[in-house]
Amino acid sequence: MFADLVEGLLSDLGRKNGWTMADRAGHATPHRIQKFLGEASWDADALLSEVQDYIDTRLGDEQATLVLDDTQVIKKGTRSVGVAHQHCGSTGDVRNCQVMVMLTYAAEAGHTFYDRRLYLPAAWAGDLPRRRDAGVPEEVGFATKPGLGIAMLQAALARKVPFAWVAADADYGKDPALRAFLHAHAVSYVLAVPVTLPLAGPPGKPRQPAVTCAGDLPHYAAGRDQWERRSQGEGSKGQRYYDWTWFEVALPGQDPAEGFAHHLLIRRSTAKKQHAGGRIDFEYAYFLVHHRGEAALPEAVRRAGVRWKIEENNETAKQITGLGHYQVRRWNSWHRHVTCSMLALAFLTVQRAHHPEPEPDAVPHETPEQADEAGKARQPEEGSPCR
Repeated sequence: MFADLVEGLLSDLGRKNGWTMADRAGHATPHRIQKFLGEASWDADALLSEVQDYIDTRLGDEQATLVLDDTQVIKKGTRSVGVAHQHCGSTGDVRNCQVMVMLTYAAEAGHTFYDRRLYLPAAWAGDLPRRRDAGVPEEVGFATKPGLGIAMLQAALARKVPFAWVAADADYGKDPALRAFLHAHAVSYVLAVPVTLPLAGPPGKPRQPAVTCAGDLPHYAAGRDQWERRSQGEGSKGQRYYDWTWFEVALPGQDPAEGFAHHLLIRRSTAKKQHAGGRIDFEYAYFLVHHRGEAALPEAVRRAGVRWKIEENNETAKQITGLGHYQVRRWNSWHRHVTCSMLALAFLTVQRAHHPEPEPDAVPHETPEQADEAGKARQPEEGSPCR
């Protein structure tokens, strides 16, 4: 059954659920695959360890980045484990969905999912009958999404996974417990943060207020005018060019690890945009960087761009390896299906890394000036100034 399931996830089926994969394998009904996912005696965490060993061996890179993010699968009803009316990032509103927190391993050779945690909302965590029906283990309680991220990073450190940086979006970057964990383990990171992140930076000058949050620093950046135009990485429409600058800052109550420093990296659109209310201004985004003294702005920009690799993994896994196609409701079944989907994605990633496609004919790269003219900067503003 394991071979039939994984081959089905790797196949060209449009939908990869019990019925379609059973039909492909020549089974009269989906019962055997459903039983394998729900009732058979095997350990999804043991399979996950095998997947991680495979990634470490085939893609392992001391300069890799671990990327945290969550993704959602829209579901009907109330019985599927963890399903609730909650924010759905894929639609941008509140939907009945399940949320999975994922960890991507992004190396030079390729990027793929490395770990997973199912988010159990507080309403689920305290509902004993529903927990029992869904097979949620007694030891599993409520944990925030950043808390689940910490658990995965802790497991990666215990495995001695080769990596150099951690990256995540603002939902994780604003969490002080996650930052404290990375400081305690002397891990370099570049975390998107909200405009309201409390910090201290250059002291106030005449007619310029003291810095109390991230949104205060563009005043100083405009004054010194030391922006560097750099690409954040390759996008669907070419290189993503922005203007960048950074300041050394202090986080109130959170010191960096010994030998490390904190910088606030500011990303500015290459042209002014029209905002709500008709205001014309640049768009800004903010990243907190925790790094050893030798790190430089170009490296921080590159690591900030690596964060998008997990978005690519989310899209690829949902479209190609059936990440969200499951028809299971219980805790064990969910972890088994998702781990098998991760195995399929890891296999495809490794095959691509070791059997690259032939290089196409050389195409001239877009220049920063061309990007400026075409208005390539299209990332949404992280928030409004905190004052």
